[in-house]
Amino acid sequence: MASTSMIERAKKKSDFRKTVTPYMYLVPAFLVMAVITFYPLIYQVVVSFTDFQTKDLLRGLASEKLNQVGVQNYVDILAGGLPVQNFDFFRVLTYNLWWAITNVALHVPAGIVIAVLLNTPGLWMKRIYRSLYILPVVIPPLVVATVWRNIFDEQYGAMNQFLTSAAMLFGSIDPVRIRWLEDFTPPIAWLLPNGPLTLAYYAMMIANFWLGWPFMTLVATGALQSIPKDLYEAASIDGASAYQQFMNITVPLLRPAMIPATIYGFTTSFNLFSFVFFMTGGGPARSTEILVTFAYDLVRNLRLYGAAAAFSVIVFFVALIIFLITNRLTKATENIVE
Repeated sequence: MASTSMIERAKKKSDFRKTVTPYMYLVPAFLVMAVITFYPLIYQVVVSFTDFQTKDLLRGLASEKLNQVGVQNYVDILAGGLPVQNFDFFRVLTYNLWWAITNVALHVPAGIVIAVLLNTPGLWMKRIYRSLYILPVVIPPLVVATVWRNIFDEQYGAMNQFLTSAAMLFGSIDPVRIRWLEDFTPPIAWLLPNGPLTLAYYAMMIANFWLGWPFMTLVATGALQSIPKDLYEAASIDGASAYQQFMNITVPLLRPAMIPATIYGFTTSFNLFSFVFFMTGGGPARSTEILVTFAYDLVRNLRLYGAAAAFSVIVFFVALIIFLITNRLTKATENIVE
């Protein structure tokens, strides 16, 4: 009996150790996450219910001048009560969603088409092409924004110089001076009713297209390699055209890889702070402002830390709702849950 009880105690001790050991390995990571992630998040939520400003930076939440304002910051943001010109939260939100949707709507089809073209059997220098389209992926968005801002410069930009050269072919002698990043007049006034889509938006779309399609091509190329060639051979024998093979074999088998990539691309475009900030700064007249750049502007220029914290909390819930909706529609994580 004594030996049996000793064996049982040893077994319980061993089981306990096996249960606890994985959590012990997680403790260091959890402590790091608590310091760099959880604490700032909780602090931000607390600050969002105050009038935290420059006067409170020295002592933080212990400042004697700090006032609790409840949900006033949230009300001011949603109702347009912030001391900011040309600010309408729902206009910025609508533009932000439109910006992300239109970018993904261009990047994904272009990425798939280019991946299919580069996957053509017998294509010369295929590896070189694939190496070249990786370059935009590894270049920081800050650098991309700066370069493209210079390209769209009114006086010396390459875009206006190109358009000037093209106009000369048709007999024009006047230089093209399009104010891509400054002109406030929308080319298509009805396209987004509650906010103008200025030329700066189209310039940003061109620049971000160059930045975004290579990633989608990279994902699509990897997915194409996993499609069995026998399917295409069988379809050819049955008389299916190249278009029919693309729509009935390629597209369905690319979907499991492209749906998560699309969600990632949407999220990246939705929060593409550095690109938007360094290319247009949200201008002209805040027409290209997105949520994250406006939250930063509340801190950098107005020093309204409480309002900026509340704005960031709202951005978090907007992003969460978008994620839940897209995840529900696409069932992107269905296999993971199962």
